[in-house]
Amino acid sequence: MAVPGPRRGDGSGHDVSAIALPGGEFRMGDAFGEGYPEDAEGPVRTVTVAPFLIDATAVTNARFAEFVRASGYRTEAESYGSSFVFHLLLHPRARDAVMGAVAAAPWWLGVEGASWSAPEGPGSDLEGRADHPVVHVSYHDALAYCAWAGARLLTEAEWEYAARGGLEGRRYPWGDEFAPGGRERTNTWQGDFPRVSMRPGGATGTVPVDAYEPNGFGLYNTSGNVWEWCADSFSDGDALSAGDVGQRVIRGGSYLCHASYCNRYRVAARSKNTPDSSTGHGGFRCAWDLQAR
Repeated sequence: MAVPGPRRGDGSGHDVSAIALPGGEFRMGDAFGEGYPEDAEGPVRTVTVAPFLIDATAVTNARFAEFVRASGYRTEAESYGSSFVFHLLLHPRARDAVMGAVAAAPWWLGVEGASWSAPEGPGSDLEGRADHPVVHVSYHDALAYCAWAGARLLTEAEWEYAARGGLEGRRYPWGDEFAPGGRERTNTWQGDFPRVSMRPGGATGTVPVDAYEPNGFGLYNTSGNVWEWCADSFSDGDALSAGDVGQRVIRGGSYLCHASYCNRYRVAARSKNTPDSSTGHGGFRCAWDLQAR
């Protein structure tokens, strides 16, 4: 069973609650045949992971801000001068900063000045969102934070094992029904994607990292809210070396996932992005080798 880890500093001046997971064998992959063929979610196979510590939540804006203040780190989005913002979230003062839309996904706008601290472009800030997950962070940015915090990213197998929360062969961290008893369990898209959000007030975007009920291991938002970088390269289900420069695995889905377009909020679902990419729905969480602490 999972047990609360020690209260530990992450180098940011904050104490963060980590969860110690015992590891062992679990069944990894899509048991329902619902994955996209190009994502290579199957076959279902038995995988063994060693014990490890994992943050109960994704890294927050507050924690990332402490890292930046302490280290002077500059994210890749800041260095490149732009990042990708979902069109309905664009700040009104950022309209002149739009560089264009992604041809294959026109709801994503390249926006000059968009970054982790200005997630909707120039004019936006993090007021009221200290406890939301940091976004617009690349794989390289996540590695830099982990190095500062004495941590690492999860392997893809560790991520799925943790996300399942001890449930074998289920679609979601809480079971097979998306909204059991009509209760919302995750932050995903509601409405006509990508045009109309049916969330209260028409709002979409991130929610606090500890929103909704945790899974059986005590982990929050392993489905929806933001995608989370994993350490593995994306190669048809097989991990390559950490030094590989190919696309990296992302897991968990985001506030933009919807059954009509991208049902990758299932625990077996996987996707990918290039390691220098950043978007308004991409974050990460940290892990540690249990025996090393």
